[in-house]
Amino acid sequence: MISYVRGELAAVEPQKAIVDVGGIGYGVYMSQQALSVLPQPGNEVKLYTYLNVKEDAMQLFGFLTKDDLDIFKLVIGVSGIGPKGGLNILSCMSPDELRFAIMSGDAKAISAAPGIGKKTAEKLILELRDKVDIEDVLEHAAHGGDEALPGTDGGESGMQAEAVQALVALGYGSAESMRAVRKTSPDCASVEEILKEALKYLF
Repeated sequence: MISYVRGELAAVEPQKAIVDVGGIGYGVYMSQQALSVLPQPGNEVKLYTYLNVKEDAMQLFGFLTKDDLDIFKLVIGVSGIGPKGGLNILSCMSPDELRFAIMSGDAKAISAAPGIGKKTAEKLILELRDKVDIEDVLEHAAHGGDEALPGTDGGESGMQAEAVQALVALGYGSAESMRAVRKTSPDCASVEEILKEALKYLF
């Protein structure tokens, strides 16, 4: 099992990155979101990896963070969703946005990913709802993860999570609600202030 690769980024292709590790070029499939934030070729990168072995091929899938890899493994554990489908979902949503979509039952947001139909999205929600928890998102945010809400500590992240849930209850999609809350000022002192500011970004 290859847990990660670290080496010089040799090239970025439409669906994968080529990483030179000790003179061997590894082709690593990545989401479009991840590919778009890679440094320029020639810089060192570290990618957490998942090795997919099929009868006729061995494919290496790469992720910028351990959190990305963990949610990817959960997604491809759902029957009917393969590694390419998992990457398509993570090309459209961050791990935290996906968790919120699962918890709120937002099949529409998940089915926006290429190759993921409504029935598949609903199945993913059904199978993973008990495997993700809002505390996963809050803990990640509080500890400054890559998808952390800006300027949060434990209390602030709690208020922002409440704001996201309130927006979802109002009928907004979980992913768009989370993006709007992320844009709010860290100076907001209450859930109401966060909601008022977030709503400006949703209209």
